[in-house]
Amino acid sequence: MIIYHNPRCSKSRQALALLRENGVEPEVIEYLKTPPTKTTLRSLLKKLNLSAHEILRTKEDQYADCNLSPHSTQAELLTAIAANPILLERPIIIKGNRAVIGRPPENVKALL
Repeated sequence: MIIYHNPRCSKSRQALALLRENGVEPEVIEYLKTPPTKTTLRSLLKKLNLSAHEILRTKEDQYADCNLSPHSTQAELLTAIAANPILLERPIIIKGNRAVIGRPPENVKALL
């Protein structure tokens, strides 16, 4: 399993703890230090079965700074997320061809 993790985020820490409590030691990707590429983001969207806008943190300043909206194209959104990884909803947990957003952390149980 893989977790796109922000150690400063309580929900991300809770999701990681839930994985470990269930005997899973995931590959931890601190996405603020190692931002996902647009190709990786496209793959994540397929595994999540979500649109690019659905994985955005719309209340971050960068959302407005990048002039993003629900009408932005997927290409615009992926470019913005790759350049400003703080925009990525967190945590994202991946197992094989499936993924979930760990908000709430209990969503992780679907992959266990």
